[in-house]
Parts: sequence; C-alpha cells; structure tokens
Amino acid sequence: MLYLSSAGSNRSTKAPAMSDARYPRPVGDKLVTVFGGSGFIGRHVVRALARDGWRVRVAVRRPDLAGHLQPLGGVGQIVATQANLRYPESVAQAVRGATAVVNLVGILAESGKQSFEAVQGKGPRTAAEAAQEAGASTFVQMSAIGADRLARSGYGRSKAEGEAAVAEAFPGAVILRPSVVFGPEDAFFNRFAAMARIAPALPLIGGGRTRLQPVFVGDVARAAALAAAGKADAAGAYELGGPEVMTLEDVLRYVLKVTGRSRPLVPLPFGAAKALGRVLQLLPNAPLTVDQVTMLETDNVVSDEAAAAGRTLDGLGVAPTPVDAIAPSYLWSYRRTGQFEKIRGEL
Repeated sequence: MLYLSSAGSNRSTKAPAMSDARYPRPVGDKLVTVFGGSGFIGRHVVRALARDGWRVRVAVRRPDLAGHLQPLGGVGQIVATQANLRYPESVAQAVRGATAVVNLVGILAESGKQSFEAVQGKGPRTAAEAAQEAGASTFVQMSAIGADRLARSGYGRSKAEGEAAVAEAFPGAVILRPSVVFGPEDAFFNRFAAMARIAPALPLIGGGRTRLQPVFVGDVARAAALAAAGKADAAGAYELGGPEVMTLEDVLRYVLKVTGRSRPLVPLPFGAAKALGRVLQLLPNAPLTVDQVTMLETDNVVSDEAAAAGRTLDGLGVAPTPVDAIAPSYLWSYRRTGQFEKIRGEL
C-alpha cells in the first residue's frame, strides 16, 4: 500500500495515540497461524494481524522465500515455518499453540500437483481439522464469490468443496468470499495495464459485459483480521466487494485512461476466448486459461442476500475503498514516462 503525506507548516507534531488504528498495538501472547501468508493477499493479512498485536506464524512451503514479511511487524513478531497442506503432519506442527488459524492458500491456475482439488478442495479440510485438534478458537477460510458446487469452473467448484469441508471439520469457522482483489501487487489491474503497454488491442471477452466488484486488498485483510479476533458471525459466508460494480469493459477503459494509452477494444466471444485459453494455459505463468474464461461467464458481485444480511465489508465495520483511491498509485508505472507523465485533463 502506498501512504502519501503532505508536508507543511500546519502539520501537527503531536504523536498519535497508540490506539490509533494506523499504528501497531503492543504485541500480546496470542498466536495466529496464517497458511499462504507470503502471497499477494497474505502479506496484507499478516500486516493487519501484526498491527492488531498478534504473534504471527506464517505457514508456507518455502520459508526461505518469506523474509519480506518480517518488516511488517516488530522484531520476532512474525516467523515463517514450513508447511504444506498436502502433508498433514506439517500442518499439525504449524498450528500447534495457535489461538486462531487463517487459511489463504489458493491458486488461479492448476500446475502439476497444485490442482484445484488438492489445494482448494482438500487442503482446507486438512488445515481446519488440525486447528480443531490444536484447540484453536477461530478459523478463517478465504474463499471467493462464485464458490458453488454446481459452478461451471473448476475453481468455483473447488472453493465450494473447501468451504463445505471447513464447515464440517471446524464448526463456527468464518468464510470470507471476496470479489476480484486489487492492490499494488495484484494480477488484475496490473495484468491489463501490462497488456495495454505491448498489445495493439485489448480483448473484450464475452463482449466485456461481465460484472465485477473489485475490492481493495487492504479491506480484505482487515476483514480477515476482524474474523480472526472473533468479531465476525460464523452463521454464513461474508461476501466482500468494493463500492463500485464495473463491467469488464469498464475495467479496461479505466486502465487505459489511468495509463494514458489508447487501444481499441475488440469483442471476443467466450468460445473464441476458450480456444485461445487452451493455447495460453500451456505457457509458464499462463496469462489466460479455459477455466478463467469460464469464470467470466458469471458475474462476480456481492449478492443481494449477503447485502441484506449485513454479511459484507460494511457489516464488519469496514468502509470499502474506491478503486480510484488506490489503483492510480501503482498504475502510473505503466505510463510512457511513468508518474511524470501528465494525462490530459488530470492536472
């Protein structure tokens, strides 16, 4: 996250009180284990938990690659440990002594042994069972809007399977379902901006009519921290979306506007997009897969039922952050001259 401040003679020099939410609370004796804490969403969740005074144990497959998390807390507050959801013994060791457990492990595309079934279907059960056995008081499962056992996409079906497994293994677990998540390191706005920098045109998959509700990663992290602290109702899933509903076409036009680029938007039927996905998914770090195209056939927005029940960010007391408050701070790098380029009408 980018924090901006303005210097001036009227700036107060009085130190904020420690209760100010922007400043970390004193570290207590409560321990939380976070599976998948080194990823995009994970690093923000780890920071939110550290600021709330938790001791944070980050369970990852490669602890040697998680050193970037330690500066997010005080000395010794954040510690990485080795664990893999496919190996129950490592999971049991990772949750030992934890008051709360948060599972953020997820994939957008399958690769080798990292299948939707293994990671998002069976993995959550392993974590939830270990947390229950260890006596943890709360368990938080990061799912996604669109999780449904009848979903067309393997991603959506596996997320639903994971939710059901967690509910069975850890009664009272909190399920969080975000829409597409954005932030400085995202694979959403950044991906489209990168495409706009090199591609002569941008594809409007399915005509660009799919509705999305981009949610800021910091808000998702705040929701996870509140849930870990027992401040969420476990009777149903929370659906997390931002304040704006945007079509895919809206998203592409926004990216072009912020990056100061002009590219034609070419409608691409779902069938043609899937054919393209069959080719692209063979590449390392596939930019598009058939399953991702299938996901775009369904809107990804907070349901009326969740909104009516207060199972949203607002219901947790978190004010959703608008896209325009965050996205320009990192999309500037895709302008021809970076942040120094003046966009017509901007200044």
